[in-house]
Amino acid sequence: MKPQATAEQAVERLRTALGEAGIVLPSLRIDPVTGIYGDPNALIDLGRCNVAVAARLADVLAAQGDEE
Repeated sequence: MKPQATAEQAVERLRTALGEAGIVLPSLRIDPVTGIYGDPNALIDLGRCNVAVAARLADVLAAQGDEE
């Protein structure tokens, strides 16, 4: 597997998991600068989100922490 595929898979896996939690980060992507170096150096850019999405993300993470 080429290095870039792993970063792409990570982004898609995260996008799917967030979607299942009702969260959409429209700017989610592989950082274009670090992405050219491939894994493990590629960074995932979570991007920007509005206040409602940030609050929802915090709620999901807090609930996950409570379950553990």
